[in-house]
Amino acid sequence: MRVVLLGPPGAGKGTQAQIIAGRLGVPAISTGDIFRANVSGQTELGVQVKAYLDAGDLVPDEITVAMVKDRLAEPDAKAGFLLDGFPRSIAQAEQLRESLAELGHALDRVLELVVDEEELVRRLSGRRMLVDGQMVQRDDDKPETVRHRLQVYREQTAPLSGFYETEGLLARIDAIGEIDEVTARAMKALGVADGDRPGAD
Repeated sequence: MRVVLLGPPGAGKGTQAQIIAGRLGVPAISTGDIFRANVSGQTELGVQVKAYLDAGDLVPDEITVAMVKDRLAEPDAKAGFLLDGFPRSIAQAEQLRESLAELGHALDRVLELVVDEEELVRRLSGRRMLVDGQMVQRDDDKPETVRHRLQVYREQTAPLSGFYETEGLLARIDAIGEIDEVTARAMKALGVADGDRPGAD
């Protein structure tokens, strides 16, 4: 099964990605992991990525898509995958569709974790970290910063929801509740009963 997981910061995407991928028996793939693997491995693409990151610039779509395509061509992703954090724009989604077609594949489902904005602000601004024995709030978790991050998400990534809905691939998942409740809703949307694994029989 080939799945994309969408959702704003604070929706629990990273947690659900690992659990759902484990249930499906496919790798959870995030662009952050791919970037780090290419940079540490000093691949040709990794050298280019490092130059952009060191300059504080965004990595161009063509480099990101090329790295994702390389990762999806690896043996463990042949039977399926769950993409977390990619695509981030309609342009990337169109390039992903083309890349998968070249590999002879297509997406099966796109899951969007849906959480009310006030709940997201509460979750993110409630996070604390330990610094010199004191619990402090990270600068990027302050309410005004969180609202800005959510605005950026809405402007850049939320249009993907409409794109995939038009393609008939989108399932919206209520992401409020216990982790296992959210996972159960996601598995139901994928047409997989809890405890089942596609291809396990």
